[in-house]
Amino acid sequence: MTMAPDVGGERRISRSIAEPALVRWILILVGLGFLGVFIILPLAAVFAQAFEKGIGPYLEALREPDTVSAIKLTLIAAGIAVPLNLAFGIAAAWAIAKFEFRGKSILVALIDLPFAVSPVIAGLIYVLVFGLQGWLGPWLAERGIRVIFALPGIVLATVFVTFPFVARELIPQMESLGNEEEEAARILGANGWQTFLRVTLPNIKWSLLYGIILSNARAMGEFGAVSVVSGHVRGETNTLTLHVEVLYNEYNFVGAFAAASLLCLLALVTLAAKAIVEWKLRAEVRAKAERSR
Repeated sequence: MTMAPDVGGERRISRSIAEPALVRWILILVGLGFLGVFIILPLAAVFAQAFEKGIGPYLEALREPDTVSAIKLTLIAAGIAVPLNLAFGIAAAWAIAKFEFRGKSILVALIDLPFAVSPVIAGLIYVLVFGLQGWLGPWLAERGIRVIFALPGIVLATVFVTFPFVARELIPQMESLGNEEEEAARILGANGWQTFLRVTLPNIKWSLLYGIILSNARAMGEFGAVSVVSGHVRGETNTLTLHVEVLYNEYNFVGAFAAASLLCLLALVTLAAKAIVEWKLRAEVRAKAERSR
């Protein structure tokens, strides 16, 4: 016996969860007001202060040697940290999603550690380990190796605060895909590298790109951990975020906001790239769902 669908019941449920138009408009206005006050207005203020004296002083502030040095250091630190996070994220996600082993839950917890630990604490840990008065500091100093107050310390701090992003994007994606396609590729004679390049990578490419975008944005915008390990040596170990603080404390508002505008532009570009990747990912999921019907 076939039962007819309860159309009336579905209508009653849809009416019960539908909000009145007034409530919807109030929620929309509250959301727009929040975005305007806490996001759009501060962004507008940054660019207004940066261009307050015109385009000439703005460009001159960006060409200032210490600002150029800060930009280069930021790009170098991100350029080293992001590939390291990419390699770690892929390896960790592959191990967690494809295999069962002892300590798996511990590995997952360690990946989430930077979300729970303050970046300042992370910086202090590196000082404790690699500083001149730290555990490895004297041994490194005897060999002329500087970690703290130098590029290696900045890179280490940046890697620590950013390494969860790639892994955290890949793990659920890989778990949802399962192992069937990889096992079929191995049966057909593909080795591990070929399986990854031709089977796994095409399936995770958008999640991987999403994690890289988030990791890069976090690396360039990091302040707390880098502030502790950098030593604030102007023109040498100040990243762009630290340089903004230095200029602002010196009442060089045009220079500070000019440098800050670069970080704001990075944020806007990141949001645009994030939206594109999310759209591509949703389109891919819909296409797979339609093919499986």
